[in-house]
Amino acid sequence: MKLKDKVAVVTGGAKGIGGEICKLFAKEGAKVIAVDVTQPVYDAPEVEWYDLNVADSGACEEFYKYAVGKYGRIDILVNNAGITRDAMTRKMTDEMWNTVISVNLTGVFNLTRLIGPHMEAMGGGSIISISSVVGEYGNIGQANYAASKAGVIGLTKTWAKEFARKGVPVRVNCIAPGYVMTDILKTVPQELLDKFSSLTMLGRLGQPEEIAKPALFLASDDASYITGHVLSVNGGMRL
Repeated sequence: MKLKDKVAVVTGGAKGIGGEICKLFAKEGAKVIAVDVTQPVYDAPEVEWYDLNVADSGACEEFYKYAVGKYGRIDILVNNAGITRDAMTRKMTDEMWNTVISVNLTGVFNLTRLIGPHMEAMGGGSIISISSVVGEYGNIGQANYAASKAGVIGLTKTWAKEFARKGVPVRVNCIAPGYVMTDILKTVPQELLDKFSSLTMLGRLGQPEEIAKPALFLASDDASYITGHVLSVNGGMRL
């Protein structure tokens, strides 16, 4: 098993991409805490659920103390929690902008600023953040989401440098998925989904497990010489 006895924290772990990551990490031997504001929709006794809004810095500190107190360490952090509030820029409200930034970007910062230094002190670890093809190329009607996901890429590259300064192998990478069939896309008209598919070289949308497997690779020792990298998993999509 690639993650035997590792302790992994996965935000947004109740369903979708985060849920698949939790299940796969547990299958590979990790002790997994699924952090989310809702309970997991899957049945996995080996995955612990913790009710947390990552945008709440105080609650993140309480969670960090809880996790380290219970398990002694955190080896893997997956920053996956994310939301959308789409609108053209001229119609985007302060609430729509601030809510997306607070979860998708500040939420990544809130946990990593606690767990990253912890990994340094423990002698190593792997931090994986989920960005997006929209963070790489932008997208009409998603200024807030694009800004947040581009910010995740900037944080990844910065933290890869910061956490390597002491010579400790804390690796920091991110995955930039294309359009993946999760609940977010279930309300999208089929004709629009077909258009998204046509923008990929492979002619289809992704599945959550196709993001979980690269996350497993980055979390494992198989990726021991990879840090500061943005892994695009999008079927060859270029928006």
